[in-house]
Amino acid sequence: MSTAVSQRHEFVLLFDVTNGNPNGDPDAGNLPRLDPETNQGLVSDVALKRKIRNYVALASDNRIYMTEGATLNLQHKEAWAAVMPQVTKDEDLKKLPKDQQKARELTRWMCANFWDIRTFGAVMSTTVNAGQVRGPVQLAFARSVEPILPLEISITRLAATTEKDHDEKGGRTMGRKHIVPYGLYRAHGYVSAPLASHPVKGTGFSEDDLALLWDALTNMFDHDRSAARGEMATRKLIIFRHASALGNAPAQTLFDRVTVHRQHQGSIQPIGSAAIDNWPPARAWSDYHVTIDRDNLPAEIEIIEKL
Repeated sequence: MSTAVSQRHEFVLLFDVTNGNPNGDPDAGNLPRLDPETNQGLVSDVALKRKIRNYVALASDNRIYMTEGATLNLQHKEAWAAVMPQVTKDEDLKKLPKDQQKARELTRWMCANFWDIRTFGAVMSTTVNAGQVRGPVQLAFARSVEPILPLEISITRLAATTEKDHDEKGGRTMGRKHIVPYGLYRAHGYVSAPLASHPVKGTGFSEDDLALLWDALTNMFDHDRSAARGEMATRKLIIFRHASALGNAPAQTLFDRVTVHRQHQGSIQPIGSAAIDNWPPARAWSDYHVTIDRDNLPAEIEIIEKL
């Protein structure tokens, strides 16, 4: 494994959806998530991490802790068996060892063997306790750059479930699905070098892991296709790499350097300006223009563009 990440990073992820539901809200009948005050669409950090995990599982030999159907206690027992094989009674597995060194070894074993633990962290204090760890990589909620208007589409099914349905309805069943005709979403992310490389608190998140993260953010939607999600794609990934572990500029000032504008027939205007009131709604990536302010950029900051 390569060395632990030693430089702080922030990144801006721009992705879009066409005729799909990027993140349904189970508390609202699976409607696309919305900010009710602005009608901007939302995609949770959990949904994005799920897609990242799924891509990493496909693209590499790394094990993933949070997988569908996983039994967490069994995974924790693997750590105990590797670090303290003499401890086998269930009641002895409920608490971490009093020996702090052994307790750290349990957590380090989990970090070393599961990519998503050393990336995002995990709370592993179940009935088989393997500790908890803060991950160096964190994502915020994605938010659409403009308000979205979810549509409810009626659909039909011509195959009957039961003989009674066939006799009464001829097999015809009505249903509904919710879609966003088009939405461009923006998410911010953070990579903490101290939480990767600290001798005690660090997870060991490495340069190879970081490269795999960039690969996942770029390609994850290509392996997450479904009828419900329509067409989703990463459009741009902008990375700010610091020269030091603690960083050389505040994250918010770097994010402010990335601006998304509307464009139409050669005209580029700020989102929300009166000039675009009579423009048609955005329906494609080509309806937007992204700029990065590179003026007076601190010398210790490097900008890396993906896509």
